[in-house]
Amino acid sequence: MPMSLEARPEESQSIATVHAALDAGVTLIDTADAYHYRVDEVGHNESLIARALAAYPGNTSDVLVATKGGHLRPGDGSWTVSGSPEHLTRAAEASLTRLGVDAIGLYQFHRPDPRVPYADSVGALKELLDAGKIRMAGISNANPAQIRQANDILGGRLASVQNQYSPAFRSSEPELQLCAELGIAFLPWSPFGGKSRAASLGSRFAAVAAVAAAHGVSPQRVTLAWMLARAPVVIPIPGASRPANIRDSAAAVELRLSDAELARLDAA
Repeated sequence: MPMSLEARPEESQSIATVHAALDAGVTLIDTADAYHYRVDEVGHNESLIARALAAYPGNTSDVLVATKGGHLRPGDGSWTVSGSPEHLTRAAEASLTRLGVDAIGLYQFHRPDPRVPYADSVGALKELLDAGKIRMAGISNANPAQIRQANDILGGRLASVQNQYSPAFRSSEPELQLCAELGIAFLPWSPFGGKSRAASLGSRFAAVAAVAAAHGVSPQRVTLAWMLARAPVVIPIPGASRPANIRDSAAAVELRLSDAELARLDAA
C-alpha cells in the first residue's frame, strides 16, 4: 500500500522492494484496487505488482497475489465503500486484467458496506469462485458473525480474514481465535500500528524493545515473530517500500521466542 498512496517512492524503489521480498522467500503479496492516490489511477498498486513480478528474473510460479475489492478512493483523500454484487464483479474483472492472470489467486471483500446486506456481497465472491475467476475467497475488516456467515455462504471455502491487528490494536483477538478454530488464514494488516507509527514500536512498547535487545534484532522483527507464534494460521502482511525493511520483516520467520518472552509480549 505505501508504494501507491500519497508520498509514494519512485517506482524503481518499489520494484526493488518487491524483488527483495521474493529473494527473501516471500510468497504472499497483498494488494487492492483501492491502493492508489489520484482518482484516475484505480488499481495502481495491482499494476505495479504485475510489472514487478514480470521483471523478476527468478521463478514466481509459487507467488500468491491477494487483492481486494469494495473500497474506493474518490480522489479527495477519503475512503468510501461499495459492496454491491455488481461493483464487486466489475472490480474483480478489472483486477484480473491488471494483474494479467487467468484467475486471481485470492480475492477479498475489502470492507463491509452498511448499505448492502453482507450476504449479498459475499454471494458475489461465491459466484466469482464458482466461475473460476478467483481461486480463493477472503474477507477483510470482519467480525466473528460475519466470518461464520461468509464461510457458510462459501460452503466452507472461506480462505482468509484480513483484520487490523498489532501490539496497539488487539481488538481482533476474537477473530484471530475463530480463524484458528476454523482453519482460516488470519492476515493482520498494519502489524506495526501503521506507517507513521512503525518506527516507534520500541519506544511505545517496553516489552517489545527488551525482547528485541535480547536477540539483537529490530522491534519490528520481534512483533512479527510474536504474531506468527499466536497461531499457525497467522500470516502478517507488513507494508514496506524499501528493500532493507522487507528483508528485516522476512527474517521474522527464523526468530524463535521463548515461552517466557511470548508471555511477556502477550501481556504488554
